[in-house]
Amino acid sequence: MLYGIVAAIAALLLTAALAALLRMFALRFGVVERRRLRVVPLLGGVAVVGGTALVAGAGEWTDVAPLGTDAGRLLVAGIGVALLGLVADLRAVPLAVQVGGVGVAAAVTVPYGELGLLGGVLGVAWIVFVTFAFVSLDHADGVMGTVGVVTAFALSGCAAAEVMDGTAALLSVLAAALTGFLMQGRPPARIVPGRCGALFAGFVLAGAAVVVHGGRETGAGVAALFSLTAVGLVDLALAARGPGGHLAHRLRRGGLTSRGVMVVIGAAAFGGALVGLLIDLGWVGAGAAWWVAGVAAVVVLVGGVGPGSRPRRPYPIPSPGGSAPRPPNARRARPQTPDGLKIPPPDRLRIHSRTG
Repeated sequence: MLYGIVAAIAALLLTAALAALLRMFALRFGVVERRRLRVVPLLGGVAVVGGTALVAGAGEWTDVAPLGTDAGRLLVAGIGVALLGLVADLRAVPLAVQVGGVGVAAAVTVPYGELGLLGGVLGVAWIVFVTFAFVSLDHADGVMGTVGVVTAFALSGCAAAEVMDGTAALLSVLAAALTGFLMQGRPPARIVPGRCGALFAGFVLAGAAVVVHGGRETGAGVAALFSLTAVGLVDLALAARGPGGHLAHRLRRGGLTSRGVMVVIGAAAFGGALVGLLIDLGWVGAGAAWWVAGVAAVVVLVGGVGPGSRPRRPYPIPSPGGSAPRPPNARRARPQTPDGLKIPPPDRLRIHSRTG
């Protein structure tokens, strides 16, 4: 108990400090991406991976809180996936290569002894989908981190109930690391996790969910898995409809602020995670997941009816005989960091841009 408290505090503070340092490094060397009119540093995922790996590795090395075979393999595979995401943050990597890398890592961590060959293949597919669902969530400040914290805490409770102490410890450390990252990544974000952080968090959470629920009955296991990851899957389904289809973008067009979007999506993730935890503990039946599925279906259907992109501003209006007039004293907005620092990128600086 004492080690868990110390490990959580250490992971939180270490990740927050690493995020602050890496923010300066990213600004210095131009590792940034464009979000609206802001230029936001990447490399926040390196802080999450570093905080989680260092604290969890210290527990394994000192034998105070050994991770065990399953959790240790999951952490190593997650670090490999994070390295792939870091390369994707620095230069263009085809989506097929990213999917293939995550699939190989998932194939290493799936418990075939409990799931069988067919169940193992389905588990690999599920891990890939959930991992990229967390990548889909990282299109708005603080959303991916908030959903990750809620899901990690719920999954750690599921692992503790199954007496998987190593997996529970790893998930608790990940939840604390994501909380520390949110100290820098909450709206307006001073640094974002990028593919590195989103792939790492999504992979570890999805892999841990499959490992924890691998030995359960099929109905209860599938119901809990879906409830725990419903928000990410909904966002992925909405994003597949086209640019601007992410859940956060639609909520912003509905009038919510960035922080309001983070709170609403976090509350939705809490509801789904709570249902999944209650199913896993046996306090409610697997049928409770139908409520989560119904809400998710309504959100996908209603969200698909609305426009896929933000409507253009009515000004300027093109004149019949020439080009559109510019407003007086109009200046093109320059990209800024959240603290107001203007970053004029050099000629060779490639700024990542997310339009989805």
